[in-house]
Amino acid sequence: MCLLLLLQGCAYNSVLIAYPAQLASAKTALNSADPKSAVDKLAGGIQSRDGLLYAEEAGRAAQIIGDFTASKQYFQSAVSAYEKFDDQAVVSLSDVSAKGSSFLVNDNVIPYRGAGYERILLHQYQALNYLFSGDATGALVEVRRSNELQQLEQQRYEASSKTVQQMDNGTVSAEMDRLSQASGNLTSSFLSAYSYYVTGLLHELLDEANDAFIDYRKAAQLAPENTYVQQDLVRLAKALQMPQYEEFRQRWGEAPLPQANQGKVIFIVEQGFVPYKDSFGVPFTINGNWQTIALPTYKGSYIAPGGDTIDGLSQPLVTEPIVNIGALAITDLKEQLPWLLTRQVARVYAKSEMARNAEGSNGQTLGSVLMQVYNVVTEQADRRSWLTLPAQAQIAQRYVDAGNYQINLLHGNAEIEVQQGKTTLVWVIDTGNITRFYTRLI
Repeated sequence: MCLLLLLQGCAYNSVLIAYPAQLASAKTALNSADPKSAVDKLAGGIQSRDGLLYAEEAGRAAQIIGDFTASKQYFQSAVSAYEKFDDQAVVSLSDVSAKGSSFLVNDNVIPYRGAGYERILLHQYQALNYLFSGDATGALVEVRRSNELQQLEQQRYEASSKTVQQMDNGTVSAEMDRLSQASGNLTSSFLSAYSYYVTGLLHELLDEANDAFIDYRKAAQLAPENTYVQQDLVRLAKALQMPQYEEFRQRWGEAPLPQANQGKVIFIVEQGFVPYKDSFGVPFTINGNWQTIALPTYKGSYIAPGGDTIDGLSQPLVTEPIVNIGALAITDLKEQLPWLLTRQVARVYAKSEMARNAEGSNGQTLGSVLMQVYNVVTEQADRRSWLTLPAQAQIAQRYVDAGNYQINLLHGNAEIEVQQGKTTLVWVIDTGNITRFYTRLI
């Protein structure tokens, strides 16, 4: 009876039904004639133990369909949840209970706390919400918070990595090596050229050129092959009379400048959905008996693709990759695997002791058999992650004559306006077979 009560209490979250399966219908809806249903479905989970995750999902889904007001509200719920988890002085009894239950069930019982890259992207996307809603002040607040979090996450990682021991498990070590190759050997899960580029762009658009220069320079370090970031860095170094200007000019060439009657058009192009977690089994023995634990992983390889062609300007414009969010997610999981392995092994030992205690003097009993069945059913990897994020993002920019242009890109088209001396920001979100365009003239 106790086992049934535990399972019944877990049915609402991802203990028995993997999180990617729960999100499949919402992601499909975002590619349908009724995308609002995806937002409503996701918002319904905000009051659950995984409320932070559902707030992120609902905020992103609302953003994808252009409801920036609702997206801000959902994202603020996620921000509040993160801040609550940050409060180390307050220990929730329900949270302690959840962690205790996880030793009897699996990690899905623990309330979702998010990954470092997710939290940074949360503030980046909230900044874009404010910008496209016409609130420059709100956008700057989120930009600064995004930059601060990148620094904090780096400090946190450097401190925690010193305590990580090399795992003495061939299966897990081999999986970590495979994940490294699948992510293109990315060295950090939280330092993103995309975040630095967006914060730099917003700083520049909102007349904070010195801060923009700092962020563009960080973006160039993380995406050294992106020529658009190089152009921005050279252009600002010259405008601000930075001592690095000559070095940048010799390395990357002179940056183009606008001619009379020209404005600037900047494209941010996001495509697809970030990959979802799968699982793999790790065999080992306890008291001479073979056991298997389930750990999360990613299948396949997620190297960023090449550029896409934007038609409709005076001549075609080709985008260049700025981030592979799939690679960030893979790298984050690789960083977490040592802790996940340690916790899972301890859990299996605890379950094994429960099964042994359920045995009677004559060997196997009904209670012992039920305990073993329960162990098999509940041995589920924690596959939760923010799944409505894009798989990758690319950028492109050009100075063009003032006027109206009919843009064609991926699965859609849109008319944009370019004005002399101003910047037209075009945010393109492609979810598979629908391409949405959002523009802001600044």
